[in-house]
Amino acid sequence: MYWFSMAVALLVALGIIALGILYLANPRAATRSFGLPLPEEGANVAWWLRLKGVRDISSGLVVLALMAWGPPRVVGLALLIEALIPVGDMSLILAAKGSTWRAFGIHGLTAVLMIVAAIPLFMQTA
Repeated sequence: MYWFSMAVALLVALGIIALGILYLANPRAATRSFGLPLPEEGANVAWWLRLKGVRDISSGLVVLALMAWGPPRVVGLALLIEALIPVGDMSLILAAKGSTWRAFGIHGLTAVLMIVAAIPLFMQTA
């Protein structure tokens, strides 16, 4: 289970970094897949969307750094804490009456995978 959990952690980290890069490079395209309608047009909308990209890249780098230099238990703890991000995204999309499919199918599934991967790592004693 350890290798499965580490593989999921790596996939999550690389995936969120890739999304962050997409938000920086093409924020409108990235936003279309999120599950909410595009924000109103304005001169600063793309810059606001790029903020999410910076945060996504940072979140992924934290997991990668912990995988490289931290014990498995700390990687598991980070995954558990960072699972709040897709749970929050899912909740906000549902509250805004956005795409139910994207809320559960992307964000909810991501949260579940992160939690399932985190538990065995968090339970490691060494």
